[in-house]
Amino acid sequence: MELRDSVDALWRIEAPQLIATLARRIGNLDIAEDIASEAFVAALAQWPVEGVPPWPGAWLMTTAWHKAIDRARREETARTKAPLLVAGQDGALPDVAAEALDPIPDDLLTMVFTTCHPVLPPESRVALTLRLFGGLTTDEIARAFLAPSSTIGQRISRAKRTLAGARVPIEAPSADELPGRLHAVLEVLYLVFNEGYSASSGESVVRADLAVEAMRMGRVLAGLLPSEAEVFGLVALMELQASRFRTRTDGNGIPIQLELQDRRRWDRTLIDHGLGMLDRAFGLARPLGPYCLQAAISACHARAPSFAETDWVTILALYDALAQITASPVVELNRTVAVLHVDGPEAALIATEPLTSDRRLAGYHLLGAVRGDLLTRLGRRHEAAAELERAADLAPTKQERQLLLDRMAAALNVTGD
Repeated sequence: MELRDSVDALWRIEAPQLIATLARRIGNLDIAEDIASEAFVAALAQWPVEGVPPWPGAWLMTTAWHKAIDRARREETARTKAPLLVAGQDGALPDVAAEALDPIPDDLLTMVFTTCHPVLPPESRVALTLRLFGGLTTDEIARAFLAPSSTIGQRISRAKRTLAGARVPIEAPSADELPGRLHAVLEVLYLVFNEGYSASSGESVVRADLAVEAMRMGRVLAGLLPSEAEVFGLVALMELQASRFRTRTDGNGIPIQLELQDRRRWDRTLIDHGLGMLDRAFGLARPLGPYCLQAAISACHARAPSFAETDWVTILALYDALAQITASPVVELNRTVAVLHVDGPEAALIATEPLTSDRRLAGYHLLGAVRGDLLTRLGRRHEAAAELERAADLAPTKQERQLLLDRMAAALNVTGD
């Protein structure tokens, strides 16, 4: 069982790179995904006998590549496909270093731009990319979209069929195409980062591997597009949020609220670099886009010496600007926290009322968490406990569920009952 858990963890880490490299070389996403799965099945069969290799990722890539060669040879069209796959008569792996570089010298980014191709509708681009690049399950993607799992599954299936039917090549866009296809890629990178920052399922609230990979790819994009403010804004946003990773949870994995985090343990290197990226973004664009605005909000928290010294007036103004250009219920919910600290809990609670009838937030646990906190502050402890209990039932991880249940118990004991 422990080995199976280890292989499952490796799938999360290695599968995106494995699928991306195979897809670029083979030219077919579905086949690349199948072969990657076959390599992991082989690992489950061989590693219990032979032991886990020193470099599991390299073992999986080698195994997958040989399976790709075998598959090509078995197919009727092997006469035309095999020369593209096989470097020599012995089936040796190709010399990657000798391959011509793409405009984007990164297999993962190449795959992201492919799955974000304009031939797909925006929602399908993001869903498919999260599935292949982020290694997320359909349920996890559904939570990120605030949509039913069945809907997401259909989007992913249709997206694969559309790419195959349109014969979309697995390659990076040209320099002229790059800016026009950027928005969907930035959206995907931020959703992947968010899954790492606050996991939608699993045993851990934080999945740093996803967040680190999203930041890495964001920095690559910033190098490729030095005049795109939103790229720098996104990198700044991810780095400023990632600076809090060490204080996001306690020793038991329970989330720690921002006001209780030890700011001395925040990563100053990430903060300084993130603020520098934000300055770069501010120098490139007016008006500011959504990633720049969100990064500016994170910068207010990063610059505050303590929670009490946070500039909530500026944060509220930034949320007002962000709400005007996103029309997102999650942004509106986050804005109510700023309203709390500027105008008080009663005004904040009133601001949450329209959100209670928004279907997109029907399964979103943080709506109940915020309302529970506001009702607690107003002394309406039984209403608060009911909101927190509902939020706990919707919590995506056991740690978040426990935190909400603890807050529910505390709400009921506010007056010593």
